[in-house]
Amino acid sequence: MADEVTIYTDGACSGNPGPGGYGVVLISGSHRKELSEGYRLTTNNRMELLAAITGLEALRRNGVKVRLYTDSQYLVNAVNNGWVFEWERKRFAKKKNPDLWIRFLEAYRRHQVTLIWIKGHNNNPENERCDTLAVEASKKPVLAEDPGYSPDDDNGGLL
Repeated sequence: MADEVTIYTDGACSGNPGPGGYGVVLISGSHRKELSEGYRLTTNNRMELLAAITGLEALRRNGVKVRLYTDSQYLVNAVNNGWVFEWERKRFAKKKNPDLWIRFLEAYRRHQVTLIWIKGHNNNPENERCDTLAVEASKKPVLAEDPGYSPDDDNGGLL
């Protein structure tokens, strides 16, 4: 891969929690790679995070300049507003998805990442492709377990 990569990501969940999946499109020059996976019981935010993590972890070299496009305000705001770094400093006390945030930060710090929010379902071909990949993955007959998901994270479904 070249030193610059564009990554599009999306997560999907049927019910929240429910079966979910993520989709990733990586583009570098004339190279393109698509990744997806489905999970039996998870949340939309977990799938959005896992999509970004998977895209960044797929890069074979460190120090790559990455433009990561996502329709997840949860992810973009947490990073671009610096919230996740404060959560990290406080060891993610009372925050959801600490397992994925820790993993995200590890992958994020290996590269030069710019996170860009794009409106979902707004006819962006790559975002639409990621959505299709995520939804299809969530509907596979055999789905993986999301080892970090806990029903306790949902606060009894009140949030």
